Amino acid sequence: MARDRKRKWALISGAVLLVLLGHLTSALEVPLDLPQPPTITEQSPKDYIIDPRENIVIHCEAKGKPHPSFSWTRNGTHFDVEKDSKVLMKPSSGTLVIDISGDKAEAYEGVYQCTARNVHGTALSNNIVIRQPRSPLWSKERNEAIVVQVGGSLVLQCRPPAGLPPPNIFWMDNHFRRLSQDARVSQAINGDLYFSNILPEDTRSDYICYARFPHTRTIQQKQPINVKVIDDGPTGERRPTFMTPTGPSSTKMVLRGETLELECIAEGLPTPEMSWGKDNGDLPSDRMSLHNFQKTLHIVEVTEADAGDYRCSAQNSLGNAHHIIKVVVKASPFWISTPTDLILAPKETGILTCRAGGDPKPQLSWSVNGVPIANSPKDLRRKVEDDTVILSDVQTGSSAVYQCNVSNQFGYLLANILVNVLAEPPRVLTPPNNLYQVITNSRALLDCASFGSPIPTITWFKDSQTSILNDIHENGTLEIHGAQPLNSGKYTCIASNNLGTKENHVYLEVKEPTRILRQPEYKVVERNRVAVFECKVKHDPTLVPTMIWLKDNAELPADERFVLDVDTLTIRDVIEEDEGTYTCIRNTSLDQDSASAMLTVIEATPPPPIVYEQPDPPSDLELTEQRDRSVQLTWTPGDEHNSPTQKFLIQYEDLLHEPGVWTNLSEVDGGRTTAQLDLSPYAWYSFRVLAQNAVGYSLPSQPSRQYRTNPAAPEVNPSDVQGVGTEHDNLVISWKKLQGLQANGPGLMYKVQWRQQGVDQEWASETVHNVSQFVVSGTPTFVPYEVRVQAVNDNGDAPEPAVVLGHSGEDLPLTAPESVQVQAQNGTLAEVHWKPVTPISVRGRLQGYKVYYWRERSLHGEQEGVGKQQQVLTFSGNRSEGHLPGLQPYSVYGLSIRVLNGKGEGPASTNQTFETPEGVPGPPSYLKITNPNVDSLTLEWGPPQDNNGRLTGYTLKYQPVNNTNELGPVEELVFLANETSTTLSNLKYSTRYKFFFTAKTIKGSGPSISEETVIMDEALIQQPSLGGGKVPPKGPTFSSVNTTVTEDGAGVSWEYSGAEKNVFVEYIVENSKEEWRKEFVNGSQSYLIKGLKPGTSYRVRVVARDQSGASIHSTEEHRITVPAIASRQVDIATQGWFIGLMCAIALLILVLLIVCFIKRNKGGKYPVKEKEDAHQDPEIQPMKEDDGTFGEYSDTEDHKPLKGSRTPSNGTVRRDESDDSLVDYGEGGDGQFNEDGSFIGQYSGRKEKDTHEGNESSEAPSPVNASNSFV
Repeated sequence: MARDRKRKWALISGAVLLVLLGHLTSALEVPLDLPQPPTITEQSPKDYIIDPRENIVIHCEAKGKPHPSFSWTRNGTHFDVEKDSKVLMKPSSGTLVIDISGDKAEAYEGVYQCTARNVHGTALSNNIVIRQPRSPLWSKERNEAIVVQVGGSLVLQCRPPAGLPPPNIFWMDNHFRRLSQDARVSQAINGDLYFSNILPEDTRSDYICYARFPHTRTIQQKQPINVKVIDDGPTGERRPTFMTPTGPSSTKMVLRGETLELECIAEGLPTPEMSWGKDNGDLPSDRMSLHNFQKTLHIVEVTEADAGDYRCSAQNSLGNAHHIIKVVVKASPFWISTPTDLILAPKETGILTCRAGGDPKPQLSWSVNGVPIANSPKDLRRKVEDDTVILSDVQTGSSAVYQCNVSNQFGYLLANILVNVLAEPPRVLTPPNNLYQVITNSRALLDCASFGSPIPTITWFKDSQTSILNDIHENGTLEIHGAQPLNSGKYTCIASNNLGTKENHVYLEVKEPTRILRQPEYKVVERNRVAVFECKVKHDPTLVPTMIWLKDNAELPADERFVLDVDTLTIRDVIEEDEGTYTCIRNTSLDQDSASAMLTVIEATPPPPIVYEQPDPPSDLELTEQRDRSVQLTWTPGDEHNSPTQKFLIQYEDLLHEPGVWTNLSEVDGGRTTAQLDLSPYAWYSFRVLAQNAVGYSLPSQPSRQYRTNPAAPEVNPSDVQGVGTEHDNLVISWKKLQGLQANGPGLMYKVQWRQQGVDQEWASETVHNVSQFVVSGTPTFVPYEVRVQAVNDNGDAPEPAVVLGHSGEDLPLTAPESVQVQAQNGTLAEVHWKPVTPISVRGRLQGYKVYYWRERSLHGEQEGVGKQQQVLTFSGNRSEGHLPGLQPYSVYGLSIRVLNGKGEGPASTNQTFETPEGVPGPPSYLKITNPNVDSLTLEWGPPQDNNGRLTGYTLKYQPVNNTNELGPVEELVFLANETSTTLSNLKYSTRYKFFFTAKTIKGSGPSISEETVIMDEALIQQPSLGGGKVPPKGPTFSSVNTTVTEDGAGVSWEYSGAEKNVFVEYIVENSKEEWRKEFVNGSQSYLIKGLKPGTSYRVRVVARDQSGASIHSTEEHRITVPAIASRQVDIATQGWFIGLMCAIALLILVLLIVCFIKRNKGGKYPVKEKEDAHQDPEIQPMKEDDGTFGEYSDTEDHKPLKGSRTPSNGTVRRDESDDSLVDYGEGGDGQFNEDGSFIGQYSGRKEKDTHEGNESSEAPSPVNASNSFV
């Protein structure tokens, strides 16, 4: 029994070994100097559509030792190439060339197969089907005009002739212009043109379908289709229906690996919108695309998972429609595992597998050397089991080619599997002493191609080391990831099998990368100046670099103006043709780097202003000197844009703990391009760099490659450790968890320890995971505890943590303060004393004492009612006394005290009562002015709301106020407490008085209330009650609205308890249609409106508005009348300055008249006339005697108009626009005076000229008239 089990295990192990052996040999190739069966290396595709204008070329190439011979079959029978003069087989090849220049190509249509054979076996090509393309003519047809109603749907059928391959379809008009298509009009997959709804502009007679046959390069045209659109009446809108496919569902079959095309076209009005979905699944977004205005769905590389029900939906404003397309996926045969060749040594066993899939399941057949195995000689060492052939104990000379053919109704697969039986010692195919050179951080691949049978085993050694390097590919290649300079050296590979051993040596050199440190910059150079491009490069010193400069990706012009230096390109005497993009390329034998910049040539202009911008982001980030806790980062700076780089900011992203979050790590000076970075354990770092200049930061660079650090034990413990109880019998230990990089490794946990302070006991501990607190239960009330929290992970513990002192939970205090005493200091302040409680009764941390006090009643005897308002004062700390402010005088107060800790308040002390002494009273409740008369008025008042004691009387003070708000002498009157009004007489008429009224107790007078009024006859006040009385407010927020009037204004006062801050005093003239004038009062509760006209009545109100200006609260409208006061204006004609001005003007006129008289007598012209003669202004007329206007001064005989002047027919004169007059400057007859006597027209600028009848001329008044207008 045990022996059978061992035997079975040996068979299984051998089979696994053979399968693995076959896998390992898949990449091996037998050297061509060794015997081997033929292998097909090139063949034509299975379906070959020829070009009839060229020779037919059917490829068939193969290799083997000895070189194979070739033969062909056609349609299953031998094809004798030598008998057909048109057919030529290439020498040493199986490729056929068929000359069809004189014959019809269809004579050579058929199924061809190539056979390559030598003494070791026979290989077969695929069946190659040769067909010639076909482009049949369109059948003749006569197309009748299609008449369709506006709004209806339409299908224009194309029905192209079946060609080989099928033609491409498109619609054009008679002018070979493609017809525009959109969601309404579109072409289906079969070429038909669909109209979802018809518009009038669809009428045309040249709808033409074209078919283009690509292989024959011909285009055929269908007869034009004539479409006439008629409008027999409105066509109603309709919901979508499908034009294709029809019915509620349809079926589509597609082969695995091909492209699935599903199409749905709907009609409707408005034009429907199309959408796609899959029932019970999602559309494959990475392989799906929509075409033809969402009407066609394409899915490429179809798999079995794409089978199912697809739903296309059409929707417009009236409804929707759906169609289900059931997709069935079939499959032509495909390889589950590609058959691989076998290279076996004598006596070995091998397995050939041919595993293929398909739907329906394909049929499989085996052949050997082109002959079905069933018909080949029987071989006892060969066993065929369905898709597997087992070759046992193979012998030299049993090499062969096995054919595996799998097929179903959709196609077939043919595989030639080479079995080569050889006994060969190892040979290394890689040349000896190869030198491999790579750039730092790149991948190094050291080849050790070998061959042998049995297959050799490959091992690698470096220098004199004895350790074996294990990162070896199946083909023997050694791979070194991210090569560093320390990887340089001599490497030895050894190939060995049971027939021998072979070794080979190769060498590796790791070089520094080539990097451009300073790139050429964009240049704007004036013509005939010099342009210099700099390209500073860093490279490995052992490599020989070459510098190449290109202009617009081509060689530099052969011009001596272009001068090349080591790192620069200089262009002298720049011309316009030098504009372009210049690229420097620094090459080595291993790598290169390049950078480009543009040159713009401009005409010589003043130097443009320097533009300062943010720098470009750094580039070419590299990681070197890689260690467990540090790495060196190197980068290339970007363009500084005329502002030197001040610093570089280095940021990192930890993809393990905080992916997507970039954190500042380090800053370096702007002149450096490397930084040594300290790292944390257990992190997956990516780095990026930002440059900063005076303008700001650049954009971030591209991230560096990822760098991972190894885990380690935590280095820090949690912070903010606290021990605070939440209940009287617990202790809550809390801490701030370690963040991200602080964990240093996986399996982060927290070791929580605690013990009661002052008690000899061991630390209690508990280890918790992913929490920030731990609750210790069953503790005594408010006792001190020592606590500490230590971080641990899978790699060890953090350092010993610090001890933190905490306390268990508090409980409510047990006792109340005793010996409570209260003493009133004055009417509003009392002092309270108490005896503090004992610390043990606090049962927690003493926070202070709370004093509760309340007003029980007034000493006047009235009760305050039930539910007295209680006030609370808290005195922090261990206090024994405090002060109670804000008391109301002449009252009885109650008081109690409680002790306070962190848990809450203890019991209250025994209630204590105390009395407050009298104080000064509050202001009188109101002061109202009534019965105003010529020299008297009546004052009425109300007692204060808060007497604060026994009221002893009232004091009235009043005094006159003049127009400059200066106060006159004060009069004082005293009244008894029971008086409520008084009448004042002997007051001055038309005088404003201000009244101050106070109440008093034995403690003194309280605050005053004031009012103002102007003494006048009551008849002048149409509404006496508005002179200072209380007006009921509109709404509860305004109260105590009072108004007073002055000579040119009015005062308004009020009380406002609303929340709005935007309060306005608004007023308007009585019976006026103007808008209300608004004055913002800026938080005050009184306002003086100035500038009112005497003798005018106004309506006044106070309004509170919100931020949008809408009214929220408003008072009633109050009517006030400003008294008409005798004018104080003085006649301007009596003013001294005006008389002096008139005298000066008269004297000036007299002097002018004298000068004119003298000039006239002498017969000459004074300078004004000379000037006017020089201007020859045609519109200047002589002065007329009858109207006194200024005209031309001339001799007495000469009263004619000046030369070139024109006189209008009506006799008026037009004045030139440049003439100045007193009227133009406000001193003419239209001058006006203000009510206070000021002259409005003075210095007011030029006035518009008066408009007259007829020719609308303007009359220029004389200075005499102007002066008369002042009188």
